[in-house]
Amino acid sequence: MKLIDVGYGNRINSDRIVAVIGAESAPAKRTVSAAKDRNAAIDATCGKKTKTVIIMDSGHVVMSAKEPSSIGIERS
Repeated sequence: MKLIDVGYGNRINSDRIVAVIGAESAPAKRTVSAAKDRNAAIDATCGKKTKTVIIMDSGHVVMSAKEPSSIGIERS
């Protein structure tokens, strides 16, 4: 298990990540809205603007204030 930093001291398990996408697209906004409706949204922005949406294999959606390129995920 490798934990990656998604900003402000928040960390998630990189083995459970399905996708990392920018938050400005319409599909990303719909994904976040649907996750909020089913109580599966995790806001890790600490009040800042959401720049990255991370989709987990559990169906949870993590919102981060970090840029998508700065979320360091390495697959082996």
